Amino acid sequence: MADVLTIYGDSISGNCHKVRFVAELMKIPYRWIETSVLKKETRTPEFLALNPAGQVPIVTLPDGRVLAQSNAIMLYLAEGSDLIPQDAYARAQVVQWLFWEQYSHETVIAVRRFHKHYLQKADADIDPTLLPRGEKVLGLMNDHLAQRRYFVGERLSLADIALVAYTRFGHEAGFDLAKWPHVQTWVQRIEANLGL
Repeated sequence: MADVLTIYGDSISGNCHKVRFVAELMKIPYRWIETSVLKKETRTPEFLALNPAGQVPIVTLPDGRVLAQSNAIMLYLAEGSDLIPQDAYARAQVVQWLFWEQYSHETVIAVRRFHKHYLQKADADIDPTLLPRGEKVLGLMNDHLAQRRYFVGERLSLADIALVAYTRFGHEAGFDLAKWPHVQTWVQRIEANLGL
């Protein structure tokens, strides 16, 4: 057992960055173990013993327990902090965005980024539906941010951290964020909040 939180993460993954961002904001000491998806390090027997799903990020807690799924890990690490609103409705809104991020956002922006930027595929060899779906996602975000600075309430929350992780790399997926000025301004704001 380690005496600090251990994060198994891949530095190319926005999902892994989310966990790191929250740990740093919460001033939680941690040890980072680089675990490359491209090198199939998530498929080793040792890793699969920790997470049979073969995905990063995972964390091992100081007492040896293991937790997977980036948004679940963020919720655990941020428990009791201002990153999770106390008001029940606002808290539910944060969780709403966390579900949307994994179901509608990450599955488009992150997937297209991985194929285009890391696998170096030509646009013709990437699922053609990802580009218009990504534009729709960014448009929805842009509309939501037209009259607000943060996704929920008046301050940084886990919703912002979850959504910024891949949005900030939209250009690597072939999306010019200048087309969505409210998103672009919000990304800059959240990056400043995170000290990036």
